[in-house]
Parts: sequence; structure tokens; C-alpha cells
Amino acid sequence: MADPQETLSRRVQSALAAAFGAEFAETDPVIRPSQFADFQSNAALALAKRLRRKPREVASEIAAHLEADDVVGGVEVSGPGFVNLTLRDDWIARETRDLLADPRLGVPEPPRQNIPLDYSAPNVAKEMHVGHLRTTVVGDALARTLEFLGHNVIRQNHIGDWGTPFGMLIEHLLDVGEDSAEAGLLESDPNAFYQAARAKFDSSEEFADRSRRRVVALQGGDPATLALWHELVDLSKVYFNRVYGKLDVTLTDDHLAGESTYNDDLAPICAELEERGIARISDGALCVFLDGFTGREGKPVPLIVRKSDGGYGYGTTDLATIRHRAQRLKADRILYVIGAPQHLHLQMVFETAREAGWLPEGVTPVHVQIGNVLGADGKILRTRSGESIRLMALLDEAVERAAKVVAETRPDLDEAARAEIARDVGIGAVKYADLSVSHDSEYVFDFDRMLALSGNTGPYLQYAVARIRSIFRRGGLSPDEAAGAVVLTGEAERTLALTLLGFGPVVAQVGETLEPHRLCGYLFGLAQAFTAFYEQCPVLKAEDPAVRESRLALTAATLRVLVQGLALLGVRAPERM
Repeated sequence: MADPQETLSRRVQSALAAAFGAEFAETDPVIRPSQFADFQSNAALALAKRLRRKPREVASEIAAHLEADDVVGGVEVSGPGFVNLTLRDDWIARETRDLLADPRLGVPEPPRQNIPLDYSAPNVAKEMHVGHLRTTVVGDALARTLEFLGHNVIRQNHIGDWGTPFGMLIEHLLDVGEDSAEAGLLESDPNAFYQAARAKFDSSEEFADRSRRRVVALQGGDPATLALWHELVDLSKVYFNRVYGKLDVTLTDDHLAGESTYNDDLAPICAELEERGIARISDGALCVFLDGFTGREGKPVPLIVRKSDGGYGYGTTDLATIRHRAQRLKADRILYVIGAPQHLHLQMVFETAREAGWLPEGVTPVHVQIGNVLGADGKILRTRSGESIRLMALLDEAVERAAKVVAETRPDLDEAARAEIARDVGIGAVKYADLSVSHDSEYVFDFDRMLALSGNTGPYLQYAVARIRSIFRRGGLSPDEAAGAVVLTGEAERTLALTLLGFGPVVAQVGETLEPHRLCGYLFGLAQAFTAFYEQCPVLKAEDPAVRESRLALTAATLRVLVQGLALLGVRAPERM
């Protein structure tokens, strides 16, 4: 099946070449949606100066040389030089029928890429908080979408599992006992375990001394210490997986690629950077100074790759990470779904890797910047006491709130069915609210808005899916049986069909721009188009059998696109609501 915008682009380019010469064959035809037609070409406005002719004259030449009668039913020059293009109804109908028969629903398969995707990245022995929500949800939606496009996505959960705090945590584990209830907190309430260890570290010099010695043993590869460290990590994995299971994301233990992974690479990296003159000693630390990276008063900002005490920080680990992903994982694109405040740091890491030759031409690192989640006061969302909100508590509350709504609206269902719907709606509402805004912008966390059955929300789309499924249940047939020819008898049908043809292009766009909110906007528009269609066009009660079959096909296509689109976002589509 064809993408309408791409089809028109090719036809208008051919018209440009025919009208003005072969050198114009690759000129951008500037095809855009139009309020006066289906699409319009704005190429004449840009070409007029180059051709030294009036824009309307250029537009008229384009229209005169356009050979698209099989696709376009109407061509009109309007305004200062727009070429308005109205698609043929039979072309739209045929392409929509092809979409319904296509397992990929019109989604193209671009050249396959290797794409390491860094997202979520919680810390061992620490609670995941609301700040982890967006990196996890956005990253997972990108992973699902890129895989559907045919790319090889290599999930990289860069957990914090190394460094000085682990001396303190290991000693506390030994004090409380590896099989104690306190040790079990690592699986259920890791913050409590961490805070208890921190309190002992701050109040007991003897414990602090033991902790420091334990760090040395850990970094030195002491087998007994490493065994205890592995135990800490394994207990934290149980907690991570509880959160990921609740959030319904695709991360597993196989995707863990924590800081410890690169420990053996850190010293060689520093040595190489120093030997090649890329890094130099400054105030006892080994630093990289890059052109164009300056702070206050124009002073250069360093990327510290080895601290003055000989230790390593995030800069070193991140350099090891990007080298590994570029060279060993053979990346084409490397995606970092990380908070926006880390942008300068990541740009310095990328530039250092380029200077070192670890990032070859053709390998593109991308920072998918993540904005903050805000409370009603417009500040970063926190508890009343000023602490970060636990992610699991937030998800539990979403499900509880959804359960109250489901209990009121569907008292006819048994408790198990209501619980399943509440889970899908509550978690879906939180994820969709996050994904429906641009990932680099902030948004206000508002349960009432998220759970609303109207507006651009997860529940609105889930309800649209459930309503469509109820149509087929009432008709006594499966959506798979709705495979008739599409005929367009009214504007609402035409609008729905044309909207359906936009699914493939928008999924491809998300794969290129890494902006899931574009898919959310599309799905919301599709659900609105279906609502208008459903209100104006009887489906099961259509008098003409051919019209009934056509409308059932349109309904089935809408169902498939909505379900697939929500799946790419990681949002479930309940059978009923």
C-alpha cells in the first residue's frame, strides 16, 4: 500500500522535471496537509525566485504537467501559489483495503540498523522513583517501535552497580545477616536498607572504616567481597523486575549493562587518552578540555576522566560505554534516554569519543532528552516532606484509582475481570500521559486528567478499542472476518480511511525523530475520526450489504491500527471497559 504524501511527492517531482527541466527532478515538492484539499504542494513559492517567475505561474505549470489522474481527483491553484491536491475516493478506498490485508498495516521497513538503547538505569539498593518513570516508559516505547520497524535494538539498562557506596552496603549486609528480614528489604524497600547503612556510616567511625576498606577490596577483585556484591545486585534485581512487571515494560535481566561491566576498561581508557594528548592533568585530575565547552566567564569546562584521588567517575564509565557500543556492538545509532540536565555532559562524552576515534563516521549518538515530571505546584513532583515519590507507590495508586472507576461503571463484571481492567487502565493512563507530551518537555502529573475517558488520554483510546470490539461481538463475527471491499459513501468514511493511511508514515517518523508523542497524537486523531464515523455511519444496521461490509472493514482496520499503535507505546488494549 502507498503513503499518500509520498505518492504525491513523487508525482509532483515528476511534474517539476517535466515543466522546468531534469535538474528540478529532486526538488522538494513541499507536500503538506491542507485545509482546502487533502494535501497541497508549496514548491512554487520556493521555486519562483529561482525561476524568476511569479509563484502562481510556477504553480500553474506544475498543475499542467502533473500526471496523477489515477491518484488525484482534483487539482487547483490557489492563493499566492499553492497547488491543492484532492485524492480520488476509489484510490483511498483501494489503499485502505490493502492496509487491512497488510500484516504491517502499511508500516515500512527502513534499512536495518544496530541500535543500542540506554534507558531506565536505576541504582542497586535504591528505590526507583518518579524520575525513573519517563526514562523507562519513553525508552521502552522507542524500543518497541524501532523493533517493529525492523531494527536490531540492543537494550542497555545501565544500572548503578559500582562505586564507593557498595562498601557501606556490603558491610551493612554482613551486619544484619544475608538471610535476615533487613536483607529482604532490598527486594521490597531498598531505600530503607540504604538509609540504614547510611545512618551507620555517618554515626559510627568503626563502620565507616570497615566500609572504606571494603571498597578497596571490592575494587581489587577480592572474591569474598565480589560474592557479597553479587548478592546485593541479585536482591536488587528482584525489586527491579517487580517494578518492570508492574509497569509492563520489556526490560529483563538479560538487558542489564551496569557500570561494573566496564570496570576493567577504565584504566586503559585513561592511559590512551593521556598518551594521545587528548587528556591532561589539571589540579591533580586527568581531564579532557574540548573546544566550545565553556562555563562562567568563558572558562573551559573539563570532562574529568580520573579524579585527583585516582578514582573514576561517570565521565570515565560513559566513555567506556560509548566505545563498547560503537566498536563491539557495531552500533549505527546509540540512543541515550536520559534526563535533559545531562545534555552537556553527554555532548562532551560524544565529542571526546570522536576525538579518540572510538566513534567512527556513520555512528550517531543521540541524547533523547527527558524533561521533569511536575506536581500541581509546577515544581518537580515530590512527597509533602520533599522526598522523591516512589515509583511503585505511584503505580499502585494509579491502579487503585482506576479500580474505583471500574467498580462504579462495570458492577456487572466479576472481581477478577474488574481487577484486570483496572490494571490495564491505571498503568496505561500513567504511561500514555507521559508519552503524549514531547519527551524533552515537562508535564504536570494529574491523576484525574490521566484517567479521564475524554481528551487525549490512554483510557479514551482504550475505550475506543473496547467499543469497536463490542460492535463485532454484537454482530456475532470476528474482526478477522471483516475483509470486504471498501466503498466511501460519505465524508466521515473518507476522513477515517485517509486517517488510517497515515499510520505507516507516523510510525516511520517516530523511528527517525524518536518522538513517541507523534504516535500518541495520531492515535488520538484516529479515535476521533472513528467516533465521527460511528456517529454518522450505521455499521451493523447499514441497509446496503456492500456498505455494511465496507464499514465493517473500516472498523476492523481501525481496531487493528489502534491496538498495534498502543502496543508500540507499551499500552494494553482491554477487551472491554
